[in-house]
Amino acid sequence: MRNRAAILFGTVSFCALGFIASNLPRLYAQTLLGLSKAASGQIAELQLEHTIPLGDVRGRIDHMTADLARGRVFVAELEEGSVAVIDLALGKVVKRLGGFDEPQGVAYAPTQDRLFVANGGDGRVQVYDGGGFAPVGEIALGEDADNVRADPKGRILVGYGSGAIAVIDPATLKRLADWRLAAHPEAFQIASDGQRIFVNEPNALRIGVIGTETGQEVGRWGIAGATANFPLALDEAEQKLFVAYRMPALLAAFNTSTGDLLVRVETCRDADDVFVDHRRHRIYVTCGEGAIAVLDEGNLAELGRLRTRSGARTGLYVAELDRLLVAVPAHSGEQAELRVYRPR
Repeated sequence: MRNRAAILFGTVSFCALGFIASNLPRLYAQTLLGLSKAASGQIAELQLEHTIPLGDVRGRIDHMTADLARGRVFVAELEEGSVAVIDLALGKVVKRLGGFDEPQGVAYAPTQDRLFVANGGDGRVQVYDGGGFAPVGEIALGEDADNVRADPKGRILVGYGSGAIAVIDPATLKRLADWRLAAHPEAFQIASDGQRIFVNEPNALRIGVIGTETGQEVGRWGIAGATANFPLALDEAEQKLFVAYRMPALLAAFNTSTGDLLVRVETCRDADDVFVDHRRHRIYVTCGEGAIAVLDEGNLAELGRLRTRSGARTGLYVAELDRLLVAVPAHSGEQAELRVYRPR
């Protein structure tokens, strides 16, 4: 999403590897006891646990992903042309990768232990070893490489250009296929059976449902009069797709079997990420107006709204750690930071 806000993320690929990964939530929680707690920044549903300074980082911050086994989070610093590597246990940036051209989407592939970074500027997807971050290779997609996801088969999917999703083998880095769309893809989510992909295509005024066997559109959903649908989240257990619109500021739930609109409500402005908290049956919406909206998943009634900072629209909910991370850009003399919220 070149020079525009992205989603998210959505979705993150994790792998609980061995003892470290399986015990990371406990180790992480213990480590937090030694970090300073925020005295403010809380509502009944969310508490600001601590902040991690990003340093002298200017401008927009885009997507995030995580390497759960190592307790790391990767943050795409779009306007700086860099990706920050954050150690959650240490609570600090431990490395910064540079030389990118508007890095937007990031995804970690645990099986291959590789980090994929999509560049909106030159359209390349650059690949790094997840341990020492040595360059592994790159894939040229042409223009506006944006959101990156891993599908159930372990393949890497990258939205790019005026309307396509590239399918990439994470081991060989070969481009296996291109699924053509009606417009540039923003957020997209893959069904667990790998048969369908739900794609926000705001320039085509639709949510496209793509069949992965043929790469063809099998459904077309939306709301009349609502535009700029950037983020979405999928809850297969409830058969619901949650889509946030910016004009007007709405959150809508669609039935994933029929495409029927179930409910729509007003939400915060400039939404960029939506997450489902399955444990509490909640929805989190992170918005550029400087707010996190917390809603009940069933009827989308708003439970609370937490103020953040203008432009803080990129988030990442890590279910394995039960934490909501929000990237906060520099503003009015305050430096950029990563905020860690604990749901409650």
